[in-house]
Amino acid sequence: MIDVIQLVILMLLVFVLMYGIGFIFNMLLKTTHFPIYLYVLAVIGMLIYWAWSSDSLLEHLAGLKFGEYLLFACGLAGAILSGKTIHLLRVRGYKMF
Repeated sequence: MIDVIQLVILMLLVFVLMYGIGFIFNMLLKTTHFPIYLYVLAVIGMLIYWAWSSDSLLEHLAGLKFGEYLLFACGLAGAILSGKTIHLLRVRGYKMF
């Protein structure tokens, strides 16, 4: 039971963290999709690191638990939603910096 509560809290924290970082990057750099690209590049970098440091990348990915995949998905959802939010604000006429 405790593990489920911890997973839900972690999912919320990762989502809010990626949303917040993405929102700030979008305001400062005036790009809409930069946080999504940054998140995907970070995940690809981790995959390359895991491939070189372990015997097989597929073995390492198979060793991950379902909750870890959920955390990756929540981070990606936060990055995507931050881009959508900035885009919506810009369409409605708000200007950031």
